[in-house]
Amino acid sequence: MYRKLISLAVASCTPFAFAQVDVDALATAVEPNVIEWRHHFHEFPELSNREFNTAKYVANYLESLGLEVETGVASTGVVAVLDSGKPGPVVALRADMDGLPVKEQGDLSYRSTQIGEYNGQEVPVMHACGHDTHMAMLMGAAKILTDIKGELKGKVKFIFQPAEEGAPAGEMGGAEVMVKEGVLKSPDVDVIFGLHISSNTDVGTVRYNSGGTMAAVDPFKIVIHGKQAHGAYPWKSVDPVVTAAQMIMSIQTIVSRELKLIDDAAVVSIGSIHGGNRSNIIPNEVEMVGTIRTLNKAAREHIYEALPRKVKAIAQSMGAEAELTLPLDYYYPITYNDPELTQSMVATMQRTAGVDNAIVSKPVTGAEDFSFYQEQIPGLFVWVGGKPLDVSEKDSPAHHTPEFYVDDSGMKLGVKLLTNFTLDYMAQH
Repeated sequence: MYRKLISLAVASCTPFAFAQVDVDALATAVEPNVIEWRHHFHEFPELSNREFNTAKYVANYLESLGLEVETGVASTGVVAVLDSGKPGPVVALRADMDGLPVKEQGDLSYRSTQIGEYNGQEVPVMHACGHDTHMAMLMGAAKILTDIKGELKGKVKFIFQPAEEGAPAGEMGGAEVMVKEGVLKSPDVDVIFGLHISSNTDVGTVRYNSGGTMAAVDPFKIVIHGKQAHGAYPWKSVDPVVTAAQMIMSIQTIVSRELKLIDDAAVVSIGSIHGGNRSNIIPNEVEMVGTIRTLNKAAREHIYEALPRKVKAIAQSMGAEAELTLPLDYYYPITYNDPELTQSMVATMQRTAGVDNAIVSKPVTGAEDFSFYQEQIPGLFVWVGGKPLDVSEKDSPAHHTPEFYVDDSGMKLGVKLLTNFTLDYMAQH
């Protein structure tokens, strides 16, 4: 039946009329497989840089399609190339593979009971951000594109990426390492598309934004060195706790008083502060760690200038010394949707989801390491709805929580989008 659908779908195609391929019918035919793959990945999740069985499962399937497959990229990544044998652009499609150290709640028949190791501790593992659906959707698109290979012009590179959630302590991972290892080379990729399932967006809808769509992430650490003293005699101290308090309040004014927030949002947050061990001892040292989130390059550069300026000045005013480490141990650039590419794909999204279901959305201050690909080549990253229509947005569970849930029916649109992005980009170029 699937082969019959293919022949019917492409019978009337011309080389630059890919829109005539009945992608909806092909996606409907492969949907049961997509759901089966998703359930397998969900039941057997693996943590970042430990996606060994996941990678083997993906690689075996891609090899069964007759694709040229490379494994062990950036530790556990899998990359496959579909060559149409005809000249044309190289289109990359990306899915992430890792789960999270979260204990799943609920009674799904494919609920995870897996245990893994995270930073030396035994932890439960769950696909609490939907990466299981991302892999399944990309495998579905790979099936369709392979089966209509004769209609393509150019190459498609399928990227299954490890460690999007961040590598374990002391390790490197994710998109940054894949780029360093040449995933966008041999063949040289012209454009990349990615998507993310959303538990708070209705099934059947796609959300997108042009320009900065997810924030850059820059963790930082501040260590304040003071002078220890008895809490009863504070004048004998150089108090790093009071110094830290002044720094925390002052660095909030970088965003509230120095950035033009009507252009783009930004965040500077302190997430952890440690110092001292008794109520009656002013400690010698306080350590703080925090995060910076920005949606444009100018704001990021301004905060990089302002944060050390304020830290140094406040420490000096208190007679203390301060060390700032920025970035701390990793960073993500801005997930920046190339405006020209985004505009060229609006019609694709409207045709695929329906005009009313292709929604321009505001940027978010969450982050995605898809941004490392977009630093090198034009890219488009969109959100695909996974929330059942009978569940309100208020009642839908958040990502990275034990209750996280997305409906299988949302994946068909993702398969269609990945396929149509590829076909329409090839048609345009």
